[in-house]
Amino acid sequence: MPKLGFNLLAWTASISDDFFPHIERLKKIGYDGIEICNGAQDPAAYKRLKKLLGDLNLGVTCVTIVGADANPVSPDAAIRAKGLDAIKWNIDRTVDCGAKLLCGPFHSAFATFTRADINPDEYKRSAEILRAAGDYAKQAGVILCPEALNRFECYLCNTMAQLRMLIELTDHPNVRAMYDTHHANTEEKTFAGAIRTIAPVLAHVHLSENDRGTPGSGHINFRENLTTLREVGYDGWMTIEAFSRSDPAFANAINVWREFSPAWDIAESGYTFLRREIAAAGYPIA
Repeated sequence: MPKLGFNLLAWTASISDDFFPHIERLKKIGYDGIEICNGAQDPAAYKRLKKLLGDLNLGVTCVTIVGADANPVSPDAAIRAKGLDAIKWNIDRTVDCGAKLLCGPFHSAFATFTRADINPDEYKRSAEILRAAGDYAKQAGVILCPEALNRFECYLCNTMAQLRMLIELTDHPNVRAMYDTHHANTEEKTFAGAIRTIAPVLAHVHLSENDRGTPGSGHINFRENLTTLREVGYDGWMTIEAFSRSDPAFANAINVWREFSPAWDIAESGYTFLRREIAAAGYPIA
């Protein structure tokens, strides 16, 4: 039975005690866990979160990005080294909050473009950094799940075929892959085909509407996605990732210029809709 989570990016890119009441409310709605962005710089904030989650019996996963100054595909070895250090720092924070999975497009720098064709060496450089990060994640008990993004946010991995190629090139048991319905809606021919392509290395899923609003309010075919995930045997986290302008600095950084849906509508209506769709897709009901 998959676990249903909610990403706190609907409110904040930096976890703090101020959002503990949000987490408590998500528990009451029925979520199995939360996902946080590792934006807070103080390790103590993650350790306090771990205690709260333990008290609430909630699971947690983490998400992060790397910037141009720490780009794993850079031809500059010093910049690539900063990328590895950044991923290791995020693995440490993942452990601090009690999570065992770190996802995100950290195979390359977010929203950083060369304006040139992809160089095959970029995949090799990314795989080298991911393999080293995988060694660090293994001793920490963490699974890394790089994410493919749409063409407007990334150029290295847009499709599940590209992401699978990179994961297989990395060839590390602690480096798997994630799938996001929002990005697949832009880049893939079919949801089912994308999922079947990535299934052998799939370890995390984001359920996101086409506009990043409330799941079920747009045109994403969640039934096709969920039925295919069940058919390929996926039973890990399914996390709602939706955005708002609650955190203006974060919203501006990812080009969110309007409210797609009220954040609590996303959490409440999204939960009801997806629980129904998960059951209709043939997953057992807890």
